[in-house]
Amino acid sequence: MPFPQPAVARSRPGHGPTVPSVEQTLDVRFTEVTVPGHGRITTRAYNGAIPGPTLRVRGGGVLRLTHVNGLPPNPPHDGGHNIPHHPNSFNLHTHGMHVSPSGHADNVLREFAPRTARQVAAGGPEPRYTTTVHVPAGHPAGTYWYHPHLHGSTAEQIAGGMAGVIIVEGDVDEVPEIKAAADIVVCISELKVKDGKVPAFTSGNWMTGVPSVFTVNGAVNPTLQLRPGAVQRWRLVAATAFTSLRLEVAGSRARLPMHQIAQDGITFPRTVTLDRLELAMGNRADVLIRGGTPGRYELRADGVSGALMTIEVAGEPVVPPMALPTALPPGRPFLNEQDLTDPGADRKVLFHADQGVFPGTFPNAFRILGTGATPPAGPDADLTRDPAYGLFDPGYVNHTLRLGTVERWTVRTDETLPPHNHPFHLHTNPFLVTHRNGRRLDPPVWHDTVGLAGGTPGDSVTFLARYEDFIGRTIAHCHQFHHEDLGMMQTIDYVKR
Repeated sequence: MPFPQPAVARSRPGHGPTVPSVEQTLDVRFTEVTVPGHGRITTRAYNGAIPGPTLRVRGGGVLRLTHVNGLPPNPPHDGGHNIPHHPNSFNLHTHGMHVSPSGHADNVLREFAPRTARQVAAGGPEPRYTTTVHVPAGHPAGTYWYHPHLHGSTAEQIAGGMAGVIIVEGDVDEVPEIKAAADIVVCISELKVKDGKVPAFTSGNWMTGVPSVFTVNGAVNPTLQLRPGAVQRWRLVAATAFTSLRLEVAGSRARLPMHQIAQDGITFPRTVTLDRLELAMGNRADVLIRGGTPGRYELRADGVSGALMTIEVAGEPVVPPMALPTALPPGRPFLNEQDLTDPGADRKVLFHADQGVFPGTFPNAFRILGTGATPPAGPDADLTRDPAYGLFDPGYVNHTLRLGTVERWTVRTDETLPPHNHPFHLHTNPFLVTHRNGRRLDPPVWHDTVGLAGGTPGDSVTFLARYEDFIGRTIAHCHQFHHEDLGMMQTIDYVKR
């Protein structure tokens, strides 16, 4: 059976002043899909498949997407905005892309609602919505992804496989050694399946006892063929909602090294060879894999039982072996401390959870504290039980970020258990991680999402960010979506300087 690849939507050439565009309908409805070992399951999906179609666009092009909401009406909701709600509404986030967060672009404050019960009874049409994303001409070429991002419904939808890959084509694809390699999407989804469906997010212990089912391009442990000496380019996408992945490619007697060329869509200054690669929820990595000693290998992740996929190195060897690149195009210039607009005005952010402090079925408070924290409702009372302190408030701006400025952030977690990971994701602009746990990285690495595992102490990262090109309101949040839906999110307002 051939290794599965998602359907692909490519750019249509423009004519005259018209720029090339990718035109794609993303139809969302409950669909039956087959998950090996679990049979037929009913889940929300893009175009009836996990993952949805891959969108291939070039800098200077446009994504023109039509969204059809074929889901049933939302159940009533009388709780607060940090209680899961509206599971059949969604929107679209083009994760990691440097595009406008406003209007009908990468605007996660929109809602694509389904029909109401009255509209269904009247035979009204299924609603359609549009997204138009203008990709800047100089946008970094690399691997990105899309997923729903409506606060209150995101975790349940991604746990059902709502995700798809975006590829921005460009200079790195023309490097001869990379151009010669097979270009393969490896989209890793984390499904939560119980009784043939994704359980509704109705309590804080929603996923207790529901093991994750990991798929690659919708299949459980598919097999990829690789000839000895051949090179493949894997576009690894951690489309997981709850679990970070520490990956390796290993056989019974040997490993296949991963030659990483990009992180979160931005090309490295040079190829980095690794035995293990860490991807937090939402991260992507482009790696080159060269077939070595014939045999069976597995893509494995620490803490995940079973292989994510199997690699069979077999067949006629490629002689001489395909080469790896010795030089890469510049992905994005580095920043340094001399670029800081105000060297003394650092932003300090803390991921913090208060356990068992609220009544009802959602007792835990998932907070973001530090600079710009949402103020408490009762500042003189017990802050561990405050219903507003550090929790997402759609009417409160936590960070006002001015275009053209460069700022330094330090983000940390005070979780004590290493498996508890709070990945930090900033929308619209990438950031340059310069330090991890106080140690300077050489070289620093561009990210749009960075994992923060718990410990004693928990992880911390320091990064530099330049805010460029686009104004409008968007968000920063924990990319463990159970936590995000319960309030571990902040409002960002990009404004003119």
